[in-house]
Amino acid sequence: MKALHLTLALGGIAAVVVAVGALSPAFAQRGDAQAKTPANWSYEIRNGRRVPRGNRVTQADGSWREEVRDGACSTVRTMSAAGEYRETRQCD
Repeated sequence: MKALHLTLALGGIAAVVVAVGALSPAFAQRGDAQAKTPANWSYEIRNGRRVPRGNRVTQADGSWREEVRDGACSTVRTMSAAGEYRETRQCD
């Protein structure tokens, strides 16, 4: 009787190990293909690396202009050399 219980226990453990091993690649592929960075973060994740979201162009006087696309909408942020910040949003 003891041998039967031991065989059943080992068979159950083996089945769990096989099931977990079969599901692991599916979860890994799903995470990479469908991962989306939240909208309020200042960067996106591409190929496992952090990439700034917008195209920021800085001038020599310290002013800058940044354009961020989010689907059909774009947000343009500008900062003048005097420190005046302006943000405009346009949807197509």
